[in-house]
Amino acid sequence: MPRAVPAEVREWASFEDPEEDRTWLVDVTFLASPWRCIYGEGCQGVLGAPASERAEGCCSYGAHFSGAEDLARVEAAAQRLTAQQWQLRSVGRRRGVARRRGANVATRLVGGACIFLNRPGFPGGPGCALHRGAIEAGRHPLEYKPDVCWQLPLRREDAVEASGHVVSRLGQWERRHWGPAGAGFHWWCSEDPAAYSASSPVYQRLAPELTALVGAPVYRLIAAYLDARRSAGSVPLPHPVLRRRARRRA
Repeated sequence: MPRAVPAEVREWASFEDPEEDRTWLVDVTFLASPWRCIYGEGCQGVLGAPASERAEGCCSYGAHFSGAEDLARVEAAAQRLTAQQWQLRSVGRRRGVARRRGANVATRLVGGACIFLNRPGFPGGPGCALHRGAIEAGRHPLEYKPDVCWQLPLRREDAVEASGHVVSRLGQWERRHWGPAGAGFHWWCSEDPAAYSASSPVYQRLAPELTALVGAPVYRLIAAYLDARRSAGSVPLPHPVLRRRARRRA
């Protein structure tokens, strides 16, 4: 009888960057999984208790900017939003969209959540004003939203070896990556089986985000590898969340 695979085991693949002195380690288990954002379809948010009625998703604490370029891009996008797209537009115009605490710069909080979050009751519906503005302008949301927002739940980590060679890991954001703050989240989407319900794998549906994170040449390598596996009928290792659920039901 075959031994059961431990719940936390994942499958990884490595790719040599065709243009840089870099090796990519890729979490195949997550990229081949059917994870999807379930905002408005069961998302409980990241507060200390279930708060689906607030429709805040992961916007309760605002978004920390990755740098000056990220901030400038979001500020420019905010200038293009209309009052019909952005509930708190007047506040943003008057006070600015960013808050600064030393070197730390993040989106301003209004009423306990990100300034760009349209609340329940807004005529245009709840959700990210930047996301909506990008869609209605015929653009991809990653062109308007802060880096951390469009990247989630994807996570890239770079490590430079003594030789100068770079090893980059591409996987998913997990609760532990938020440090002590993550322990206070009542809920996190990548831990809920309900979020693993898409009809296509992550690497296909998040192709623009992955391309922005790793570059087009590397994304093509990853996609070709995973496409070939699918064509050959290879069954990917189920995501740990799904394996744990299956064992509870057994």
